[in-house]
Amino acid sequence: MVQGKRSARSLSRRFYKAVSVAGEHPALAIHLDDKPLRTPLKKALEVPSRDLADAIALEWQAQENVIDPSTMPLTKLANTAIDRVNIDRARIIEEIVGFAGSDLVCYRADEPIALRERQAAAWDPVLAWVERELDAKFETTTGILFRDQSRDALNAMRAYLRERSSWELTSIYILTTLTGSVLVSLMVADGALSGEAAWIAAHIDEDWQVEHWGADAEAQARRIARRREFDAALRFLALL
Repeated sequence: MVQGKRSARSLSRRFYKAVSVAGEHPALAIHLDDKPLRTPLKKALEVPSRDLADAIALEWQAQENVIDPSTMPLTKLANTAIDRVNIDRARIIEEIVGFAGSDLVCYRADEPIALRERQAAAWDPVLAWVERELDAKFETTTGILFRDQSRDALNAMRAYLRERSSWELTSIYILTTLTGSVLVSLMVADGALSGEAAWIAAHIDEDWQVEHWGADAEAQARRIARRREFDAALRFLALL
């Protein structure tokens, strides 16, 4: 998760003068002076697209006297893709499939009718897309009681995820944790749903509560922070 800015004392001082991009698809590296940038696990930070490499380079160039990781979300996501997702793909895929077993869009309100209709308007197209594109039918229920999804649906989800690159999986995983919906996140990753529509779909219940009971300042602050992470994951995906 993206955290607030650290105190200047805990940040490393900028030790480089120039930032550049070297190499070619599918392994473009970011150089600080003449040394390639490495991940926290000391792997070469090489990305698959020039657009992403340029954007990461700009994050490093924008650092002034100190290096503040909280201002470099694309670098953080690239590190995650290389150090975590790429070397542990099977476990990451199973975690995402686990989210699909209790996906947000499958749990509907019984009442009030207006909320139920709002959920259906936003979420039914997601289920229809998943059934069409993944040949996977996810069942809905009302209330909070857990509803098992079929083995066939989860296997179809698993097979779909295995075809995605580690870079895509990184964004899908982050989007899933922020929205509570794998199905919405996959639709976004496929380009079939805009980021704004996905954000609205993920917050139907929360927005309903705000409309009827008012906003909570702490909850709103958390939502703003989540939105920054969400936008970073979207941008990361778009730059691949």
